[in-house]
Order: sequence, then C-alpha cells, then structure tokens
Amino acid sequence: MPAALIDRLRQARRVVFFTGAGVSAESGIPTFREAQTGLWARFRPEELASPEAFRESPQRVWDWYAWRRSACLAARPNPAHHAIAALQRQWPDSVLITQNVDGLHRRAGSVEPLELHGTLHRLACFACGRDAGDWPENPPPSVPRCACGGQLRPAVVWFGEALPAATLRRAVEASEAADLFVSIGTSAQVYPAAELPLLARRQGAWLVEVNPQPAPLSALADLCLHGAAGEVLPALAASLDLGCVDSPGASL
Repeated sequence: MPAALIDRLRQARRVVFFTGAGVSAESGIPTFREAQTGLWARFRPEELASPEAFRESPQRVWDWYAWRRSACLAARPNPAHHAIAALQRQWPDSVLITQNVDGLHRRAGSVEPLELHGTLHRLACFACGRDAGDWPENPPPSVPRCACGGQLRPAVVWFGEALPAATLRRAVEASEAADLFVSIGTSAQVYPAAELPLLARRQGAWLVEVNPQPAPLSALADLCLHGAAGEVLPALAASLDLGCVDSPGASL
C-alpha cells in the first residue's frame, strides 16, 4: 500500500468513502440493467423504475422490486464492505456516501450511510410521500396501501426523480469538508452524484480512486488503486493495523 496514502489517512480527520455498483457487484448483485434477465428481459428500464411505470402497472413494479430485494437479501457483504466499516470506525467524523440501494453496507456494520438513491428495504407512499417504514418481512403479494389509501412503493429513486434533497445536501457538505475522499467502485459519471468527488477536490481534499480499471475520474485523482475493492480495501485496513477480515457469519 502506498506510504503516501497511509500517511494521509493517519493525518486525516474527515474522510469520505463514496461507493458505487462495483462494490455490490463483488457480492454477486447485478447492476440494474444486468438484472433484467428471464421474465424481466422484455421490459425497458423505464417500464420497471419510473413514476409513470408505477401508475401504469403498480403490480409489475412491485413484483420487480420484490424480486430484486430477495436477491439482495440472499447476498452477503463482501470484504470491501467489512473493510469500509472497519475504516470508518477509525474516524468518528467519517462519512459513507453510497449510490447502492441493497443495504449491504449497513449489514457489514457501517452506521448511517448516506444512501443517495434510497434503499430497497423501506417503503414510501406514492400518493402522500410519507415514509411507510420497513419492507414487511412477509410482504403481501399485492401492492400494500398507506393509511391515506395510496399505494406503497419501494423507497428508491426512480428515473425522472431527484435525489432526496436532505441526503444530497449532507453528502455535499461532507464532501466539501473532507480531508480525504475515497471513491470506490464507481465510474462517477452520473450527476449529481458524480459532482461529489469534484467538490472535494476543489476544496483541497486528497482524492483516491479504487477501481479495477481506469475511469474518467482517474485523471483527476491524486492516487489510483487499480484492483477489486474486496482486495484493495482489506489490504488498506491491514496497513493501518485494523485487523479487518471478512466475516460472513456476522453479515445478517
């Protein structure tokens, strides 16, 4: 592990970890488009994940997300998730910002990640917008309803919707205040999330990218670590003597 990175980490007070689909992929969770297989292959993404799709066929959308959620529950946090949780514990002011909706960071021990695209494990009312709590352990086959009578939907960001304002605001504030910003498993091309590492860099943060292959962000990073997140992050934790290991038995 580069000595410059270890030195920066030891000196840092405010560290931001920013994760994307590449981290989830190492747990076997396909990207949104890769998940459109079998019964779902005939649908365009907008027919499964947009307000218009839900108005047209709420049951189809509900069934699609119930299927996706079951796949996420069957997956386990991988060594990258566990390493990030261990690294976070070293900096009380660190912040985890994720574009993933699968909940694996929480299951690995990360506390209060900023979930820019929401989560598959909670529901919201399509009519009144209220938080409707956790997805039920034994979900009904038909679309459940809110106390107001509106239908419930997964609490994720759909095509054509804005990111949750409060979550995005906290992510921007954390990025601008960071000493060190670590981008992991994301191409950082979809805005406004892609703006976060740039904000950190402009405010003087040291920018580190972890990706198997070079990405557009690579040219702006102070350090690029090309490799799988599940290999790079545990090695980084080990360099800091955190003793982080993957522990599948504790993932649920």
